[in-house]
Amino acid sequence: MTQDTLVLVGQEGTHARETLATHADRVARRGAVDAAHAVTYSEEPGRELRDRFRSLPEGVVYVVPASLAHSRETTDVLPRTFPAFDGTVRYCEPIGQSPAITRLVTARATALVEAGDDGTLVLVGQGSSSQPYHRQMVEYHATRIAERTDYAAVEPTYLLQNPAVECIRYAVETDRAVAVPLFLTANATTDRRIPAKLELDRGGMAYADPLGDHSLVTDAIEGEITRQRALAAADRATPTSFEDALVQGARSVATDGEGRP
Repeated sequence: MTQDTLVLVGQEGTHARETLATHADRVARRGAVDAAHAVTYSEEPGRELRDRFRSLPEGVVYVVPASLAHSRETTDVLPRTFPAFDGTVRYCEPIGQSPAITRLVTARATALVEAGDDGTLVLVGQGSSSQPYHRQMVEYHATRIAERTDYAAVEPTYLLQNPAVECIRYAVETDRAVAVPLFLTANATTDRRIPAKLELDRGGMAYADPLGDHSLVTDAIEGEITRQRALAAADRATPTSFEDALVQGARSVATDGEGRP
């Protein structure tokens, strides 16, 4: 019997498997899918995950990247694993621009610094020198939160592009400020790198936790599965989304991750 399966996949060191497993289990308990798996890889998902993916039962597989925005990993590397699935792959968009994530970011911020004309919210994203996706995601949240709260300013900053996170302290003009890292799970970047760049030891700026295992993240994952089901009802002769095009491209190449047909 075929079934619907969620595969939530991330890279070791960047994504905590325990956090991913919490979301996968929660989605399954809610009845959104028949089975759910959280998997991580070290360097080469095509090699490391191939046998695991081949062991999944036939049916529809919803592959959700453990990422808030597309990157080379999600557009170029991860799709190479798709030919290993026996079932139909529905590649889901990263969940970063879900309204549920906006609500969670707002809650993280206001729990530490109440929105008001004497408060600034700093959003810290990865950024990229070559791709626009992380910047678009951070700016999306900055715009929505600025429209819906009373913060004097909502400032997007990045680790790998301007405006740089290490410069934001000198741009904050309010007495109170809070920084929220736009990262799915805690890792070395959220625990050490960002705090160092923000000079948190100087005081004067609160620092929120990453999104973690909050149920709103699960809501975002479940919402993306629902969206993919709706798209699947459309004509499959042509790609119905950017992610669908990645699936079809991977199918046409049909390599096993090591360059062999």
